[in-house]
Amino acid sequence: MAPAEVARRAAANGVDCWALTDHDDIGGLAEAAEAAAAAGMSFVNGVEISIEWREMPIHIVGLAFDPAHPALVGGLESLRGGRVERARRMGEALAKIGISGVYEGALGYVTNPNLISRAHFARYLVSIGIARDISGVFQHYLTPGKPGYVDHRWATLADAVGWIRAAGGVAVVAHPGRYKMSGGDMRKFLDEFKDLGGQAIEVSSGSHSPDHVLHFARLARHYAFHASRGSDFHGPEESHVELGRAFQLPPDLKPVWRLFH
Repeated sequence: MAPAEVARRAAANGVDCWALTDHDDIGGLAEAAEAAAAAGMSFVNGVEISIEWREMPIHIVGLAFDPAHPALVGGLESLRGGRVERARRMGEALAKIGISGVYEGALGYVTNPNLISRAHFARYLVSIGIARDISGVFQHYLTPGKPGYVDHRWATLADAVGWIRAAGGVAVVAHPGRYKMSGGDMRKFLDEFKDLGGQAIEVSSGSHSPDHVLHFARLARHYAFHASRGSDFHGPEESHVELGRAFQLPPDLKPVWRLFH
């Protein structure tokens, strides 16, 4: 969906403070901000940065930053260039098992070729009947160990937090309930995140169950993190939770929007 469409959908759902957090790209922020203002919503600049921590893919959200800061702009440009090369290699890997033309097909679902992702591959593979739904594509083709998965060297945790902080923004751990970490590894990760200047954790997410909310609320209290709430909305047919419908934050937590409102 175009940024303006997402803004209007959020406003219609009663959202009053909204951030657009595209993956590794900030090109939609100006359109999103204009549409949010027209709909009467407060708008926050956002981005979701792909990183790798101990060989594990993780996402770090940046909020309320200067979108023209050269460190952030340059870092995101480097990540987008890596996405294109990875996508070509994914297409080659799928061709080896008899599914040809997937890279070209996935491009038909992309508004910006530099932002091609596994989700675009999944949409195309569903459209040609390879799997019934997107989760099925990921399960059988696009996760580690499956024939269409291609590893990629993403940014480091220090890179992502450094770019966000240099641009005057707030670094947030996105949907921590999605990461397959032991409790000990999660604490090591959060220790490092806080030491680098990270300030918040997503307690309520479209990916989180009620138990996740309780668990990450406890970690937010332990680390004195601010708490973020987001739907992680990717589209009407692909998201667990509609815009504005994620669980409310526990009332004793410090909402992340207090840092920039």
